[in-house]
Amino acid sequence: MPRCLKIAFIERRHTGGRVVILRCNGINFGDRLTDNIEDPDGYRFHDIFHFAYAVHLGWSPVIRALLKCKRKSAPALDEGQDGARAAIVEEAVSAVVFNRAKRLNFFDNLTHVDYDLLKTIQEFVAGFEVAAVPLWQWEKAILNGYEIFRKLLHNRGGSVQLDLNQRELTYVAPAS
Repeated sequence: MPRCLKIAFIERRHTGGRVVILRCNGINFGDRLTDNIEDPDGYRFHDIFHFAYAVHLGWSPVIRALLKCKRKSAPALDEGQDGARAAIVEEAVSAVVFNRAKRLNFFDNLTHVDYDLLKTIQEFVAGFEVAAVPLWQWEKAILNGYEIFRKLLHNRGGSVQLDLNQRELTYVAPAS
C-alpha cells in the first residue's frame, strides 16, 4: 500500500441528496457514495474509517481494493486477507461502530470507546491478520477517524493526508 497519500472527499449535490467522490492525484476512484438511508446521517463520508484503519492498524482490505494494491503476488494473503470476506467484515465493523457513534454524537468530546464495542470488533475480525492488533489501537483508529469524519461532515468535504509510516491521519479543510 502507498505509504503517503492525499485523498480528497468531494461532496456534490445528487438527485434526492448528496454524494461523495474520492479523488487522489486528480483521479476519481471508488464508488460515488450516498448515505443510503431515509434520514441522512453523513455515512457518505464513511470511507474515512477505512483510511483510519489503514493508517492506525495497518489493515484495510477495502482500501487495498479501492487503490488496486491487493497482494496478488502472495496468493494466500490475497485470498485470505485481502479478499471479499475480509472487505465485508471491515464494512460490517464500520457499520456497527457507526450505529454506536451516531447515538454518541459521533464520539465528539469522548476520549474512549466502550470496551464492549471494542470486544465486539475483536470478535468480528477473528481469523484475519488484524485480530492481533491490541484494542487500544482500534480505539485510536476509531477516535481519529471520527474526529476527521465530523470535520468532513461539517465542511461538506475536504482532504486527508495519510502517512502510514508515522501512523498519522490529518484533515485539510477545503479551499473556500
